Amino acid sequence: MITHPAFSPEPWDLRERGLDLSVLAQSESVFALSNGHLGLRGNLDEGEPHGLPGTYLNSVFEFRPLPYAEAGYGFPECGQSVIDVTNGKLIRLLVEDEPFDVRYGELHAHERVLSLRDGVLRRTADWMSPSGHRMQISSARLVSLTQRATAAIAYEVRPVDAPLHIVLQSELVANEQLPAMSADPRAAAALESPLRPEQHIAHDARARLVHCTQASGRRIGAAMDHTVACPADVRTAIECSPDTARFTLTTRLARGQSLRVVKFLAYGWSSVRTIPAISAQVEAALTLARESGWEGLLAEQRQYLDDYWARADVELEGDPEVQQAVRFALFQVLQASARAEREPIPAKGLTGPGYDGHVFWDTESFVLPMLTYTTPHAAADALRWRHLTLPAARQRAQQLTLNGATFAWRTINGEESSGYWPAGTAALHINADVADAVIRLVQATGDEAFERTAGLPLLVETARLWASQGCHHADGSFRIDGVTGPDEYSALANNNVYTNLMAQRNLRGAAEAAKRHPDKAAGLGVTGDEIAAWTRAADAMYVPYDDKLRVHPQAEQFTDLAVWDFAQTRPDQYPLMLHFPYLQLYRKQVVKQADLVMALYKRGDAFTADEKARDLAYYEPLTVRDSSLSACIQAVIAAEVGHVDLAYDYLGEAALMDLDDLEHNTRDGLHIASLAGAWITLVAGFGGMRDSGGSLTFAPRLPAPLTRLTFSVLWHGQRLCVDVTQTAATYSLTGDAAVELAHHGQTFQLMAGQPVTSPIPPAEPSPRPSQPPGRDPIRHQPSRA
Repeated sequence: MITHPAFSPEPWDLRERGLDLSVLAQSESVFALSNGHLGLRGNLDEGEPHGLPGTYLNSVFEFRPLPYAEAGYGFPECGQSVIDVTNGKLIRLLVEDEPFDVRYGELHAHERVLSLRDGVLRRTADWMSPSGHRMQISSARLVSLTQRATAAIAYEVRPVDAPLHIVLQSELVANEQLPAMSADPRAAAALESPLRPEQHIAHDARARLVHCTQASGRRIGAAMDHTVACPADVRTAIECSPDTARFTLTTRLARGQSLRVVKFLAYGWSSVRTIPAISAQVEAALTLARESGWEGLLAEQRQYLDDYWARADVELEGDPEVQQAVRFALFQVLQASARAEREPIPAKGLTGPGYDGHVFWDTESFVLPMLTYTTPHAAADALRWRHLTLPAARQRAQQLTLNGATFAWRTINGEESSGYWPAGTAALHINADVADAVIRLVQATGDEAFERTAGLPLLVETARLWASQGCHHADGSFRIDGVTGPDEYSALANNNVYTNLMAQRNLRGAAEAAKRHPDKAAGLGVTGDEIAAWTRAADAMYVPYDDKLRVHPQAEQFTDLAVWDFAQTRPDQYPLMLHFPYLQLYRKQVVKQADLVMALYKRGDAFTADEKARDLAYYEPLTVRDSSLSACIQAVIAAEVGHVDLAYDYLGEAALMDLDDLEHNTRDGLHIASLAGAWITLVAGFGGMRDSGGSLTFAPRLPAPLTRLTFSVLWHGQRLCVDVTQTAATYSLTGDAAVELAHHGQTFQLMAGQPVTSPIPPAEPSPRPSQPPGRDPIRHQPSRA
């Protein structure tokens, strides 16, 4: 855990003063740069020391076996793991034959700054070599948001006290040696030397390596080029071998003279293109980057981010630390998605190998709500990727003897990559989560073309799944048995409330979309009888309720189980799944992450206000938050029922998940869903925004430490701004059409250029609910800049 004050609160920068090697791996994740296609961990330029080197291309992975002691029908036979592709970050410096290594000599000063405004990681170092030669080193690194295949590094060195001989080595290195991975089963499985060399070419200051994965058939091209500025004579050489290309510069710098090198990188991959085609692709990208130059790439990056922040920024007054964390979160979610372009958004983005680089339900349930209202084209692209994986999902449904499509619990290419596990294999709610994201995007954008081409097939195939998984009971109710909801400490339950209500939304959404597009629906084989069957199932969906306790059980008979013995559980025994067998967890009332409470948020229209308050009070003492996905959802409902101070504590947990390394695994990559959850907490929690029924409603209310909250959402191409204080909320619209909204239950018409201000009613006081012993959120105290 990062326990030292690593990052001082600044509104637009993340600044690390000094260099603590004990948390180097965590800082590499925090300082990672990506654009959704290419990702570079924040390793030091010279490569060593490192916590975990990492260069990733979205959807470049290798297969690995999934061994079973005893095989079973439908068990996936192989898994997938993201791999470390060719590393182009490396720039090694030798001063009078001594390598620049922060572990040796004396580091007088070291600072890294990630600018959220311009998307650049800058580094400065003042170093004295073991023999007493003092140098100043600076570098700046970016992964372009405008040129998808491109990254660039500007590197500069200057002697401080005396003339010095300098050697600079800029490298491309494939099949890097990786350190041993964590024993935590959530960490990635390491794969050694996954790349088979196919081509290596170098000339002048330019080099290219082409490799192919051994089993998954991904062909990868990586290329580099350089520009050099130096007042002294510089000798250069370039060499190339199958796994390494090295551009070497040698010079003698007088005191105060500088050597500046700009390194341009280009990456590409394909599972179908030939070696010449991949080579041409990366060479073209490299030529464009070289033509743009460092300053041109910087200008493009700043313009792109200016546009993003104009529509996505969330402004807070009263807590500079959370303000910084929220902007960091918004920046990292953008980096994970901006140029993914019909590739998935992994749970760790492209910041590390955690979870083997897999995609889960996190994307649709946490990341896409934020993208839908800030960067809708990226949300649409992520769902188009799901649409491309429909063949694999249909095949998986057949293996499970179901109709329609069953999306993989964890995957990279669409095929199931999780070994048989009740908490994953039976988590069919992922299909309704995909459908929910489709419905939300269409409601928010009115994108008919998307709905016809990708949205409708996703809704139809997922509705068919529920029609075959569920059945009508003798009493007429529609029930879905033997599933696992979001809470992975309960498995193979009947009528999980979250699953049933999300399936109901799925069934109704599919029926409505099929009626809107009868020609496309007919092409998918949808009949009037099938639409009627979906509607009947949705109308008859069973939602269990415990009349004695007056709460909704998470699933049938959940409230009959014995409560977990929290009093005898030591603080060091969390997360529970690392210290207790699932067999025991499945038998008790203990909740890993928001499940029933997730239903209160996602399907809030199915509950009364009193039911929400009672349900939250019941599940708070049972929820241990052994998942980073929980805090933001608990915050939203806590805020809705009036516990805004509790919600504020949960906000701190969601927003600071990685900056404070709260789950102790930031070294393996960032928690992209939790970062998106910080946005959900502010917009859906303190902003009270809901989007059910095809319209937007708000019920804002701030915790005492926050004096102002301002955010914007895109609604049918118009920018809606919400400005909340302790006493009132102001709504304004940029566009050319009126929007019907609701504020604390009161509907009104909002016209462009005519802001509306409404008072915020006081919350009804009620006792703050308790959490399991030792699992209450840290009481968040606002920092002062």
